[in-house]
Amino acid sequence: MLSAILAIGGLGFVAGVGLAAASKIFYVYVDPLIVAVEEALPGANCGGCGFPGCSGAAEAIATGKAPPTICVGGGPATHAKVASILGIEIKEVEPEIARPGCYYGPQEADLKYIYDGLNDCRAAMLLGGGAKECPVGCLGLGSCVKACPFGALSMGEDGLPRVNASLCTGCGTCERVCPKHIITLTSNSRRVTQEYTLDQCSAPCQRTCPAGIDIPAYIDAAGRGDYLEAVRIIKEKNPFPLVCGRICVHPCENECRRNLLDEPVAINPIKRFVADFEMKSGSRIPIEKAPPTGKRIAVIGGGAEGLTAAFFLARLGHEPTVYEGKPHLGGLLRTIIPDSRLPKDVLDWEIQGILETGVTAHTNTKLGRDVAIGDLLQEGYDAVFVATGGWDSQMSEGLPTEPYQMLPGVHLLVHLSFAHMAGKAPQLAGDAMIVGCGNASIDAAHLLKTLGAQHVHVVFRGSRQESPFTDEELQAAEAQGITFHFRSAITRMFGRAGDLTHVEVASLEKYVPGQTLQQLHEQAALQHIPVQTLVTGAGRFPELIYAPVYEQRGEGDQQELVRTDHWETVVPYAGPFAEEDVGIFRPGEATTDYKAVVEAIGAGRRGAASVHKRLMGEEVAAPPGMIRRSTRVLTVDTLEPLSPQPREKMPALSPVEQMANPEAEVELGFSEEQVRREAQRCLRCGLICYRRPLQEPESLAKSA
Repeated sequence: MLSAILAIGGLGFVAGVGLAAASKIFYVYVDPLIVAVEEALPGANCGGCGFPGCSGAAEAIATGKAPPTICVGGGPATHAKVASILGIEIKEVEPEIARPGCYYGPQEADLKYIYDGLNDCRAAMLLGGGAKECPVGCLGLGSCVKACPFGALSMGEDGLPRVNASLCTGCGTCERVCPKHIITLTSNSRRVTQEYTLDQCSAPCQRTCPAGIDIPAYIDAAGRGDYLEAVRIIKEKNPFPLVCGRICVHPCENECRRNLLDEPVAINPIKRFVADFEMKSGSRIPIEKAPPTGKRIAVIGGGAEGLTAAFFLARLGHEPTVYEGKPHLGGLLRTIIPDSRLPKDVLDWEIQGILETGVTAHTNTKLGRDVAIGDLLQEGYDAVFVATGGWDSQMSEGLPTEPYQMLPGVHLLVHLSFAHMAGKAPQLAGDAMIVGCGNASIDAAHLLKTLGAQHVHVVFRGSRQESPFTDEELQAAEAQGITFHFRSAITRMFGRAGDLTHVEVASLEKYVPGQTLQQLHEQAALQHIPVQTLVTGAGRFPELIYAPVYEQRGEGDQQELVRTDHWETVVPYAGPFAEEDVGIFRPGEATTDYKAVVEAIGAGRRGAASVHKRLMGEEVAAPPGMIRRSTRVLTVDTLEPLSPQPREKMPALSPVEQMANPEAEVELGFSEEQVRREAQRCLRCGLICYRRPLQEPESLAKSA
């Protein structure tokens, strides 16, 4: 007995000594800071931070590889606790929330077969992409609901996921498990910068709207009587619902699917009604804004495009200031359109709402005369966005009596030619470049030579054979010091303070539509040409972003980015209706020309998105897969089973009443009853789905 006790005790002693030695030899140090941070995290291991569980996130936070706000699941309280442990302050973070992107469950959608397999979307996806005919349709098996670690998702009666906004932490788990990426994270900033892409469920009216408004959603809200919610949806993409409700050319109605059956939904009159409802209420809906960034942006032009850009820059958290040359804001909306179509008090209400979002405005301040881009950048602005309007805006101002430059080194050919005939043209120095002058290119080059340019470059998008000149004319011009760049486009301008120093020209020989500037860089298709003057044959100045250039200075740990007095231009990404998507003076893009104010609004929002991308260090480019004019999108060409339903007629003044009061608004707007009836005509279209009488799944299914 004693020997057994001694033996066991001896073994225990030896084991203890061995373990003690092993603990010293194989000791792994655990940073107490990591332990403290991990204890502060919620322990959900949701993966929303991008690290393998809360342990990985804690280590990344403690070692400075991730910010204290990386835990999206924990929310602000966790962020504050982690920051307190680290002894640092945190910046406000914009909240994100999950958002399903499908509107018809399996019982309402066209089916290829009846799925009766494993109750998981990922399993159903393996069988021909799922049971739905629609390639971007929700499969309705709830994989996202099961995966959500916070119970923020549930399945609705229609077979689609529902989000409880109060429980959603924006962790992104649902987005990662959805095999079709139907459910995604969204935020104010994401919605401002969003464009319709091929992997989204979008209706024809949405894709056709130059502003990109979610038309079915606001009509649905109006049909429910939630008029302020309808206004909120519209203002996600358009700060001028009152204006557009009156004068928009509504291309969306041309693509409305009800055209296949009877008449399009009265999309624009519904917009006007809900916007009028907000104005008559005397108060404005709250506008969601991102946390302040501290970035200051000067917006040149107080017309529809400039004010739209300023509105969305404010929503993105920046500090925009508008500079307008005329005494009042509004551009052509104020000076050209009569009160019978757009009353001034309506326009003033709309503009005041934009200013109340945090936009500052200076009127009677004209670019090139009262303020210069170089001066604005030296004053500390982080970017200058030029939105001076289309050629119609230029025409409304007439020709300047004294020549001045709005953009550093850039002239409109028409202004320069008239100034030369009046004997007031400026004397040029250094080299010059001409773009977009077509048949007048050689004559323009001779004019620049006359004004003192030493060497002239002419840029053509087409080939030498496609140019409007004969070989003899080209050879004669080349002998006089004129260089032609065929199949080329100007992509950037560079300068210092108020001077243009050189331009970047891209070769389009190997260009593929949709390529970004970064991809052109990788192809070595860019060259820098020193020029001090650039002349364009366009009747307007292009939308441009002027941004300061930063240089890396110092060595080792002392390296820092230092702002210089040099600048470069950035071209806002081209919209869906652009014919060309590369180059400063790209042809054919419907932005701020005479066609429609809604196109200027769309250009303003995309300009703001481009400025935001630049300031946030992102590449200024359209989202991958953005639907363009040439994109083929899945659709339907018949509507069954539906019956015709007449469109509501717009009440208006009689001809006698119009003659008695010419300034009175002619169209009176829909009544509430008309809006409700018209909203019921909307088919709430998706990609190929639309609202129709409910049918049994068996009648819609095809055999597998």
